[in-house]
Amino acid sequence: MAPRKITTILFDCDNTLVLSESLAFEACADLANEILASRNIPDRYTGPQLLSEFVGQNFRGMMVSLKAKYKYDMGDAELQEYVSREEDRVIAKLRAALQPCEGVDDILATLHAERKYTLSVVSSSALRRVQASIEKVGQDKYFDSQSVFSAATSLETPTSKPDPAVYLHAMKVLGKGAAECVAVEDSRSGATAAFRAGITTVGYVGSYSVEEREKMRKVLQDAGCGVVMEHWGEFWGVLEGIEKGEV
Repeated sequence: MAPRKITTILFDCDNTLVLSESLAFEACADLANEILASRNIPDRYTGPQLLSEFVGQNFRGMMVSLKAKYKYDMGDAELQEYVSREEDRVIAKLRAALQPCEGVDDILATLHAERKYTLSVVSSSALRRVQASIEKVGQDKYFDSQSVFSAATSLETPTSKPDPAVYLHAMKVLGKGAAECVAVEDSRSGATAAFRAGITTVGYVGSYSVEEREKMRKVLQDAGCGVVMEHWGEFWGVLEGIEKGEV
């Protein structure tokens, strides 16, 4: 492959920049169980179970999937009420205990100081949650507020990865083409979204337990990631390989 001029790096947020998924899914499980109980459905979820089944989806996407799985009725107004409640509960947990992914702050600081690349966050999560996350860990200083995008909030019609719409929207707003972008994703749905948008996608498995990493490496490769990182310390070598046309 020929060398490429990369101008833009698009970061997923949850479990790519910040270790938010386990905290968020605790809150999501509470609400999911309320919904199931209200429908007299005996099944209940723990946070880890919900994470395993719906990783990479935003809460709206999870609730739509639950509705399809258990075949109950839920109108748009009720769904929106639960989405709003979920945002508040998750944000409270994130503001109390959120931590950055290991090693990513050094990468962001160097990228920001060099000013060689446009830096953007492209997430399935609600914009308010994404902003609360990066603010809590001090990463907001690395991203212009106009370069933070949410599939749940930034689009005219809310969606969730693996739909590529949020990536297509981000590139349109930023004035970038897919060939000049690199995305970093940790989930099948996120990697699929970026790949469907035509973006070279780097997988990241460092937020998973050591036991899960090999399985997730294959999941991300199958979803279209040309290379998978276990640690953020690998990032510079990966980016160099992409720019040289080796990935």
